[in-house]
Amino acid sequence: MADVPQTITRNPSKGPPVTVNKPIPYTFDLGNLLCSDTNPLPNAPSNADLHSAARDCAQSLLNQLLSTCPIATTAEGVHITLPDPSTPLPREKPIPADKEPTKWERFAAKKGIAPKKRDGKLVYDEEKGEWIPKYGYKGKNKSGEEDWLVEVDEKAEAMTGVAGDARRERRAERKERVRRQERRMRANERRASKGGDGG
Repeated sequence: MADVPQTITRNPSKGPPVTVNKPIPYTFDLGNLLCSDTNPLPNAPSNADLHSAARDCAQSLLNQLLSTCPIATTAEGVHITLPDPSTPLPREKPIPADKEPTKWERFAAKKGIAPKKRDGKLVYDEEKGEWIPKYGYKGKNKSGEEDWLVEVDEKAEAMTGVAGDARRERRAERKERVRRQERRMRANERRASKGGDGG
C-alpha cells in the first residue's frame, strides 16, 4: 500500500477535476485495482455526497495507474501492467484437497504407462462413408442395434430352440458394459475417500 498525497486543480468550465485533494491521502493496491478512502463522510450523506466520493476515488485510481504502471501499445490495443496485489483477499470456499489417485492411476505410475491420447469424439464409419460420434446419439458403440434386418444365429437357435433377438442382445451387452464401468468408478471413489488402495 502506498500513501500518495493528492492536489486539486479545478476548472469549472471543463467539468470535474482530474486531480483530487483530500485531507487524508488515499492508499492504493493497484494489483487489486483498489483505492482506499478513509476520509469521513458527512453525517447522513446524500446520494450526491456518495457519488462525489466514488468519483474522486475512481479518478485517483486512474491517475495512479497511468502515472506508476508501465503502459505498452500493441496492434491489439493499449495494455497496462499491474503490480502484484498487496491486499490478501479471503477465499469464498476452502482450497480443494488434492484428489486421491485411483487404483489404475497408481498402477500406471508404477509401471510407467502414459495416459492414452484422446483422439476426438468422432470415428470414421467405413460402411456409411462418413464420420460419426463414438458414443451417444447414433454413436458407433450402438452399431447393429438399429438395423432393420438382422441375421439369425442358426447355431444358437439349434442349441436353445429360440431364434433370439440380436439387436436386444447387443443393447443389453452395451448397457452391461456401462454398468460395469460405473461400478468400477464408484469403487475407485470409495477407495479414494478411505485413503487406501483397496488391494
